[in-house]
Amino acid sequence: MDTKVVTAHVPIALSKKVDALAGRMERSRGWILKQALAAWVDQEEARHKLTLEALAEVDAGALVSQESMEAWADGLGAVRKASRKRKTR
Repeated sequence: MDTKVVTAHVPIALSKKVDALAGRMERSRGWILKQALAAWVDQEEARHKLTLEALAEVDAGALVSQESMEAWADGLGAVRKASRKRKTR
């Protein structure tokens, strides 16, 4: 696998945490940073995919009205009150 050196300035506190983790795991600082960066990139790619899917749903007209959302939210409170009444009996 080809690699490329990437540098970044990070807060000293974060650097110390990375060093401590590397020592505890008996891994290099570079390995820790590579794992963290790969996980973050995967997370951001997934978030971007979900955003695009949501925007496609909006474009297709799959929307919920404000009134429907408010009715749903109001119903949540009613469910909680009924649940509390059952528990106190």
